Amino acid sequence: MNAGMKKRSGFKVMSRLIGLVKPLAGYMLLAIFMGLVGHLCAAFITIFGGYAVLEALRFDTPFTLTSIFVCVVVFAIVRGLLRYAEQASNHFIAFKLLALIRDKIFRALRRLCPAKLEGRDKGDLISVITSDIELLEVFYAHTISPAAIAFLFTIILCLFIGSFHWLLGLIALAAYLVVGIVIPLATSRFSGDDGMRFRTKSGDLSSFVLDSLRGLSETLQYGQGKKRLAAMNEKTDALAADEERMKRTTGRNTAVTNTVVLAFDLIMLFVSALLYLNNTVGFEGVLIPTIALFSSFGPVIALAALGSTLQNTFAAGNRVLDILDETPAVEEVAGKPEIAFSGAVAEHVTFAYGNETILSDVSVQIPQHSVVGIVGRSGSGKSTLLKLLMRFWNVRQGNVEISDTPINQINTRNLRELESFVTQETHLFHDSIKNNLRIAKLDATDGEIEAACKKASVHDFIMTLPQGYDTPVGELGDTLSGGERQRLGLARAFLHDAPFLLLDEPTSNLDSLNEAVILKSLHEEREGKTVVLVSHRQSTMRIADTVYSVEHGRMS
Repeated sequence: MNAGMKKRSGFKVMSRLIGLVKPLAGYMLLAIFMGLVGHLCAAFITIFGGYAVLEALRFDTPFTLTSIFVCVVVFAIVRGLLRYAEQASNHFIAFKLLALIRDKIFRALRRLCPAKLEGRDKGDLISVITSDIELLEVFYAHTISPAAIAFLFTIILCLFIGSFHWLLGLIALAAYLVVGIVIPLATSRFSGDDGMRFRTKSGDLSSFVLDSLRGLSETLQYGQGKKRLAAMNEKTDALAADEERMKRTTGRNTAVTNTVVLAFDLIMLFVSALLYLNNTVGFEGVLIPTIALFSSFGPVIALAALGSTLQNTFAAGNRVLDILDETPAVEEVAGKPEIAFSGAVAEHVTFAYGNETILSDVSVQIPQHSVVGIVGRSGSGKSTLLKLLMRFWNVRQGNVEISDTPINQINTRNLRELESFVTQETHLFHDSIKNNLRIAKLDATDGEIEAACKKASVHDFIMTLPQGYDTPVGELGDTLSGGERQRLGLARAFLHDAPFLLLDEPTSNLDSLNEAVILKSLHEEREGKTVVLVSHRQSTMRIADTVYSVEHGRMS
């Protein structure tokens, strides 16, 4: 997955992520308004404190001590309420958008599956779906509205401070720009690809852990536990080193920000004092601008802190966008007339994975209500031919037709209804046997499920389990044998009840007795089904009307 990763600029990632906010733009504007008013209230609590000092020292001010006290109390209450409301709005937006993004990712994976996901690192995909998307919460809850708030807040405070003297307003503007823009950009440039490197290594570690769990029995069997643990520790240490480097960058960023804030406070005090000594401003022109600047860095400091944090977030966003932008190997078809199954044909088909030719000038006739067998050595292209009949890929040359219709002109949903495909490996979800079977037909009755299982010679086995069809099976079906999983896969196909049945090594994990039962069921189903059997077993080919042999990608 990482090999084809696009490297987008932070600005491009940010603009794409902002574009996803459109459905919740109203909530975002509300959060910005509440945040702006809240920060202004916080700043003016201190500013009004300065006016209270001036009033106590008998300087002329536009406020009385009583009005100042009332305003400070009101500002404090409003600040507290709006701070809570702003954060609630931001997090509502963030978590709502994370749910929408996960939905988009799932849709993208469905679109890419199976061609673009075969060979992909599943652990890395899990990392994108979980932790990478979760990291986007920083952007949606703590970046968009804070950036807008800081921009508007800067304008208002610069105008307020500049009302005492234009030079003081320029100093305030320079302070806000350095803290809110220059420092984050410098930190981002200094960090380089730290964030992307960290996210990539995090995905690699997730993949390694997933592989280790799946291969735990083999690891223990061959005494490779210590070696595997050492490799995991090495990957963990490398990830921790990258995380430590990012934390050091964050620490330097904080130190630089605090130093710059203090420096601009002193500059404001020094310049305003000079203006006071030159009788350009009164004493209030020294006290109020200095206090105003000192108390108003909150919104821009929040941006400064994002300089290092966003490297990790944008790296996560880049990985998410890679999936959303990935083009499928086969585009879905919709809007075509529905067809019924009346046979299939592959004519002069040539297909390759990359530069490796798998099938060359292959032709197969599959009449309706027939059983067609395909035999050949492993890697000869038998399974690939079935996948082309399922249109998991498009052929490079030649033509594949279902019911005299080019397969790329058939609605994808219609095609899936016409076909049932049983692969060599049956995936079982962490759920009950009944629910695992029911994915083939969501409205299937218990009777239909049992009938399908009897055809697949698995009903008697299920009834020996403690909870029968409600017995839970572990993730990947590890609580069942290979033969039991294979028979459940066949039961799914029977339950789906499609007219075109594609079976890839359907009896490879079965004993001769269960093979005979299943072949008998397939033979009985031929009245309403068309079956393509791929197998290396000659015994499986007994029920075939026609047998094709594939050798080095060529059919005979």
